[in-house]
Amino acid sequence: MVDEDKEKKLLAKSEISLWLDTYDDIFSDFDPRPYAQRALSDDFLNEAKKASREKGESLELRLLIDAKMRNLDHEAMIKKRLHEHFKNHTVRIHAELKDLFIKGVLFVVFGFVMMVIATFLADFEIKNMLITFAMVTLEPAGWFAVWAGFDHIFYMTREKKPEHLFNEKMSKSNIIFESY
Repeated sequence: MVDEDKEKKLLAKSEISLWLDTYDDIFSDFDPRPYAQRALSDDFLNEAKKASREKGESLELRLLIDAKMRNLDHEAMIKKRLHEHFKNHTVRIHAELKDLFIKGVLFVVFGFVMMVIATFLADFEIKNMLITFAMVTLEPAGWFAVWAGFDHIFYMTREKKPEHLFNEKMSKSNIIFESY
């Protein structure tokens, strides 16, 4: 067990410190592949997210492991795997955010076009059942498309931004293994 004074010094050194019993704590128990390809543990990711919430742009992630368990080759591979994971997720989520925004803009534009067409149909001199039906259909559809577009632009992207920010921070983080 680590004495209390040493524990405080270790924890004070970095912005995020996580205790590991083994390197396997970082990875999924269900993935038998080597460290270079292995999926990260949800528990590890959740703890890292919690610890990074109120931290600045650049982070230092200190992974504390028993000195007897340390393996420098594994640590180098794990650091690389962690950075790859976070960079890949940053790119993927950025693409999702971009897609959500583009879809939102397209919905808004398409909705306004439907409402403009409904407005022109309302001014038609000749009224028949087909024009009335088109008008009745296009106006609410246009409003729905506009609001769905704004939902994509403002709300759906807002839900993804914390995950994007976390992965971006972690992809740039300085990862340090230290003995306890």
